[in-house]
Amino acid sequence: MLVLVAVAASLVLDREPATDRVAADGEAPSTVESGGETSTTAESTTTTTRPPVAASTTVLRQRQRITGDISPKSVVASSSGLVVAQNMMYTHTVTAYRPDGALAATIGDGVDLAAFGVTGHPGVSQGAPVEAAFTSDGRHAYVSNYSMYGAGFGPEGHDSCSPQSGYHDSYTYRIDTETFAIDQAIKVGAVPKYVAVTPDDTKVLVTNWCTYDLSVIDVATAREVHRVPIGAYPRGIVVSPDSRTAYVAVMGGDVIVRVDLATQQVSNLVRSGDAPRHVLISPDGQWLYVSHNKSNTVVRINAATGDVSHSVSTGSQPRSMAISADGSAIYVANYESSTVTKLRADDLTELDEQPTDHHPIGIAYEPTTATVWVACYGGSIIVFDDSSPA
Repeated sequence: MLVLVAVAASLVLDREPATDRVAADGEAPSTVESGGETSTTAESTTTTTRPPVAASTTVLRQRQRITGDISPKSVVASSSGLVVAQNMMYTHTVTAYRPDGALAATIGDGVDLAAFGVTGHPGVSQGAPVEAAFTSDGRHAYVSNYSMYGAGFGPEGHDSCSPQSGYHDSYTYRIDTETFAIDQAIKVGAVPKYVAVTPDDTKVLVTNWCTYDLSVIDVATAREVHRVPIGAYPRGIVVSPDSRTAYVAVMGGDVIVRVDLATQQVSNLVRSGDAPRHVLISPDGQWLYVSHNKSNTVVRINAATGDVSHSVSTGSQPRSMAISADGSAIYVANYESSTVTKLRADDLTELDEQPTDHHPIGIAYEPTTATVWVACYGGSIIVFDDSSPA
């Protein structure tokens, strides 16, 4: 059912195929520095509790550089401190880390779909982990697979596509974060990208890049119950604190749409900028933050009215973002600039900027240590401490 390997310690295209990626990055995924997963630590990695100071008043300091057999497309942190990196088809793994950067597990993406009641795909099928989202208690993580590989599956998905392209539907996995086993495989659309769990833990939402829609998964039954048409190349998702409304970035255009999760009705909220990719929401649900891969901006939007209150340029191709636990700071991974920018959430004033490794593409705020984890597509994760006052 599961391949589990324990290891000791666009648009501009949103995903480069393996051969193109090497040419675009100028390097293949990084090799292991000294055997297994390795960490180069700039400062002590002792786990600390989150300081009682606003994140908008602290400064970023590089704490650690994690390398190994990884090619992280995204990195996501749970409320309890576990961090997972999704390594696509380049390594066919999800790597899980403790808050101090120690490797907890390397989870292979091979599954026997027949064990989950799926017919037509005998033997082991592999996925391509791209994004993840945790349940509120951190007990499970849902992981989207860009494409599936194995008996009964067609050609690998691609970023240039439409519903008429004929790519096979893929699967979203659920990972048990205590055993690191894949315990569910749920069918969704073609080339799924972003994943979000509603705050009440009743639904999982997945944007399907090539079928132009949103899968709504019922957590209780582990089945897709709705497929909601969105528009060309849907990507980022956030959900309101009351779990009633989802906001989705339509990266093939310039629109953020609002989805009523009770009726599945879709309406345009705002034309926010060219190629919106990632969406964040403030803890109180009043503000959205959107990155734009083409117009190179991050904007702050009133979630109720769609009015844009602030806009700022952070670098070339801002992609993923993260928000501090207190909601006072936004962190932006600038793909072509190879930097991370820290913004004050209230007005998008730039507070800090730090260099990263080549092509930072994923970012997460780990709340138990007040650290910012940046996934770099070339094969590393840079960890910044953000607990020290400026």
